[in-house]
Amino acid sequence: MANKYKSSATIIPVDDAVGTVLAHDITEIRPGEFKGAAFKKGHIVRAEDIPHLRRLGKENLFSIHLDPHELHEDDAILRLVTSFAGEGITIDGTPTEGKVSLRAAHPGLLKVNREALMDLCMIPEICCATRHTDTVVKTGDIVASTRVIPLIIDESIVADAEKAVRHSIPLLSVRPMAEPSVGILVTGNEVFSGRIKDQFAPIVRKKLALFSCTVRDVSYAPDDRKTISRTIRDLLDKNCELILVTGGMSVDPDDITRLAIADAGTTDIVYGTPVLPGAMLLSGRIGPVPVLGLPACILFYETTVFDLILPRVLAGERITRADLAALAHGGLCLNCAHCTYPLCPFGKG
Repeated sequence: MANKYKSSATIIPVDDAVGTVLAHDITEIRPGEFKGAAFKKGHIVRAEDIPHLRRLGKENLFSIHLDPHELHEDDAILRLVTSFAGEGITIDGTPTEGKVSLRAAHPGLLKVNREALMDLCMIPEICCATRHTDTVVKTGDIVASTRVIPLIIDESIVADAEKAVRHSIPLLSVRPMAEPSVGILVTGNEVFSGRIKDQFAPIVRKKLALFSCTVRDVSYAPDDRKTISRTIRDLLDKNCELILVTGGMSVDPDDITRLAIADAGTTDIVYGTPVLPGAMLLSGRIGPVPVLGLPACILFYETTVFDLILPRVLAGERITRADLAALAHGGLCLNCAHCTYPLCPFGKG
């Protein structure tokens, strides 16, 4: 069996390197000015390069030869990323210094298979850093950067890495998000009677606009179970492709909205989350149409569980109890005076 940690590189003193073909990029860092390759792989070292190489701290260079079972870092990483770049992921140019970045091929929701990523990064010769799963991305956004650490790597290690990422779900993918026509139902006697002005619909409209969703209808219903249920069915008859029901989601005696949502034929209901704010969110479906019951906290807090769940629903996910339970880690909003979501820890487990 080949020794995985054998080096096929020969060390050449820099003063004797004129005419040598560089086996890898040589990085130069000028603080605050530049970080990149001063000399690219394949460059033939000239006499005038020697002082520059010395300024970069190079006393020796590598001359390499590859045995049949070995791969150069650039070739290895290109082979590896093609094995785990799923739908909606594009490779950014050609590898340099054994490193390559991956970008979103289209707008959507980034999905990272964290189990596959963990398996991959248990291999010490491989580095892969990603953005958080469930990040909303635009076309061209960087989603991951990965590299092979040694200059020369045994092919068997690359094969082991390929096996590590062979899960049923790709390590990286970007799911396109739908732009459904939305029906909003605001419940509550106080709003229905006109005693107070509706504040739910404007807030929900603003959040939907971020994803180019069209509000087809805004309806109102009192705290009456049959009326709420019937109004939800009316929204379905109006061809709403996503239904958002606000108000009446707590456990108070007057709050019967979640019961009415079930009466309307909603299935796969999950109610209650470990996210604050947003503990009393409800998620379900009527046939193919997602239904979300939104807690009253969206009136007060700028960012809530609704902001975490909406992109996933638009990406076609069916929200399960396990999905909600996983949000516990990172699910505590700090209610900062200046909200920077999504550039903050909230919702990032």
